Amino acid sequence: MSARGGTAPGISAYRIAAMVERYWYLLRSSWPRLLEIIYWPAVQMLTWGFLQLYVAQTDSFFARAGGTFIGAVLLWDILFRGQLGFSVSFLEEMWSRNLANLMMSPLRPAEFIAALMIMSVVRLLIGMIPVSLLAIAFFGFNLYGLGLALAAFFANLILTSWAVGIFVSGLVLRNGLGAENLAWTIMFIFLPLACVYYPVSVLPPFLQYVAWALPPTYVFEGMRALLIEHVFRADLMLQAFALNVVFFAAGALAFLRLLDSARRNGSLLQTGE
Repeated sequence: MSARGGTAPGISAYRIAAMVERYWYLLRSSWPRLLEIIYWPAVQMLTWGFLQLYVAQTDSFFARAGGTFIGAVLLWDILFRGQLGFSVSFLEEMWSRNLANLMMSPLRPAEFIAALMIMSVVRLLIGMIPVSLLAIAFFGFNLYGLGLALAAFFANLILTSWAVGIFVSGLVLRNGLGAENLAWTIMFIFLPLACVYYPVSVLPPFLQYVAWALPPTYVFEGMRALLIEHVFRADLMLQAFALNVVFFAAGALAFLRLLDSARRNGSLLQTGE
């Protein structure tokens, strides 16, 4: 197949678009898939939102720092759902036993990853837009009111989610569907360490070093600084971006190594448990 329309030598935008179209047809033809994308973020946002309303009635800090829980929940969903959207699209190929066919086609690994990243954003937007509107309707919290800060938060969180998604896909590729549970569980390692709902200062000193080594930590600290102190911490966003470059490069390298190992060991044709 020709690389016409490629964004780099040997990379074809046509092949990437074809993969995105394939995943889009799968998604739009299944209302249970669409419902699941919206359901869990909505339940979580409503639960934490009502909790914040209750706590704010008795605690002056939460009354002053309105929206910190809801903002944390919405940003956490960007991180978690971004990774899950990437991984589930990959798992669709494993479940349909189509991965070996793709790897034998002209499709390049970089094109495959690019298509998964695009679908990650598509699935994320399908889930987050309705939930963010519910947050406005129920709690008066306007995520879009964060302005340019939201773009910085989103960019850093989606980069982290892609890095983790690429790594998880490589593990599943090498080890088969017995490792698919990692797609739903691995991101929860970040939940306590990235300080989603509380500042880094509450962690024990030795865990604070671990927290500051994770890009999402800077985003959630930046979110709290914006909502509580009304200050946008550009320095935190730049540090998060620098770490994301390292995370993404490491994830991509791990995926390529695991793909090569799967090819050598015949794992591409053995996608079962």
